[in-house]
Amino acid sequence: MMALLEMRHIDKLFFGRYANRDVSLQVQKGEIHALLGENGAGKTTLMNILYGIYRRDGGEIFWRGEAADFLSPKDAIEKNIGMVHQHFMLVPTLTVAENITLGLREKGYPFTDRAALSARVAAISEKYGLLVEPGALISSLSVGERQRVEIIKLLYRGAELLILDEPTAVLTPGETAGFFNVLKRLRADGCSVIIITHRIPEVMEIADRVTVLRDTRCVFSAPIAELDEIKLSEHMIGRELAPPTRGKATAAGGEGLVLAGIGLQENGIQRLRDVTFSARPGEILGIAGVDGNGQKALAETIMGIRRPTAGEISLGGRSLAGLSVAARKALGMAYISDDRHEDGLVLDMDLAENLLLKFNRDKRYASRGLIDQKRVLQKLREAVGEYDIRAPSLRVPIRYLSGGNQQKLILARELSDHPQVIVAFQPTRGLDIGASEFIRQQLLAHREMGARVLLISADLEEIRALSDRIAVIHKGCIMGIRDNSDDLDMTEIGLMMAGNPAGEVRAG
Repeated sequence: MMALLEMRHIDKLFFGRYANRDVSLQVQKGEIHALLGENGAGKTTLMNILYGIYRRDGGEIFWRGEAADFLSPKDAIEKNIGMVHQHFMLVPTLTVAENITLGLREKGYPFTDRAALSARVAAISEKYGLLVEPGALISSLSVGERQRVEIIKLLYRGAELLILDEPTAVLTPGETAGFFNVLKRLRADGCSVIIITHRIPEVMEIADRVTVLRDTRCVFSAPIAELDEIKLSEHMIGRELAPPTRGKATAAGGEGLVLAGIGLQENGIQRLRDVTFSARPGEILGIAGVDGNGQKALAETIMGIRRPTAGEISLGGRSLAGLSVAARKALGMAYISDDRHEDGLVLDMDLAENLLLKFNRDKRYASRGLIDQKRVLQKLREAVGEYDIRAPSLRVPIRYLSGGNQQKLILARELSDHPQVIVAFQPTRGLDIGASEFIRQQLLAHREMGARVLLISADLEEIRALSDRIAVIHKGCIMGIRDNSDDLDMTEIGLMMAGNPAGEVRAG
């Protein structure tokens, strides 16, 4: 049977290094095809070539058996190929219907029948279960709803092949389940879907076939029915996965990071309420909870980005009241933000400049306003080697690195000089299993060195694997703290995440 899409022996180079090397891919009509690989394997690059964002340096593309050359997204759209990017391409001040039809010259233009367009949008929405109100402003929609708008936009234009770049990275588990139902409806209607992902359980659940990229090359392609998660992970990372092993707690003497009655009120909204706990030297305290329950406010209050309106924070018996972020970092506090692009990096700066964000006033690397470039580059080379940061050049803007390599640079910067406190907020979000494994091992290693590690994560499996104790946050309150023992009652943890105190709160 002739493939709907075939890409043969595709090459793409950036800065003289391969991003794709001899990559081939086949997609059949009515198939959900997973493009799996670690961060930086070349998945998004390959799809950007198909969508006309990048020009290939070698190879061929065939669409419906005929040679094709996509010079721009417009060319791809005309062939009924659409792509939903990780970062949505929507205008927040326009309505759903206006975004979906933006750039189209519909019948009657410029006096288009907006009611008829909205009715057509509503029909597509209902047919595929992509529930969204055509007249709603994009700025008023949740992330999941915005993703639905992007998909409707492609279907409105008659897309037969949908490319979805990490589509579940921004969704809750409930939204993911609903999203998969949408994909099944699309498949049943004859649409083909390519999902770019690094999440193996999702591949096993939704895909008909999987192609694996590793280190810019295609290493494997097969029907999903022939595989299991272990085999797929080995193809993806090229080795057996070594899960993190958490030894016995090494909680040492000395005082920890202590929060006593912390409250935070902003614009009349109570973000945190009477938050009390301690993170001891040599332990990982996990903060579990559903996203959006005060985790960001908690992390930023500890780091001094926000000022509490009640309570006190101390480190080693010393109050942190009034200390700036820089002063707290000088005391040995490190911060890994949940949003590396917004809070952790300057994307147009290179690796060395991003490393310097922590050390720009450090006398080892700067004196009298002048940067010692030689020492900075030496420090960077050591970090690149120790943290296995893969980049085409040390001077390339960091936006050209994969998410995993960007996160590794943040770790190299924040974990240098053995910090006393590590506030790790969603440190593995959006990362593949190899990068996640590396980051988790780093947190455990610093725990062994006596650091107080505060791990804030919506990934309950990650919390369970790494933490010595688990605190549950709900609507800015700590609902309870439990030892992470073999007999930990996960039902109780789930109840606390839903807002039930489930017994006496032990603040540790």
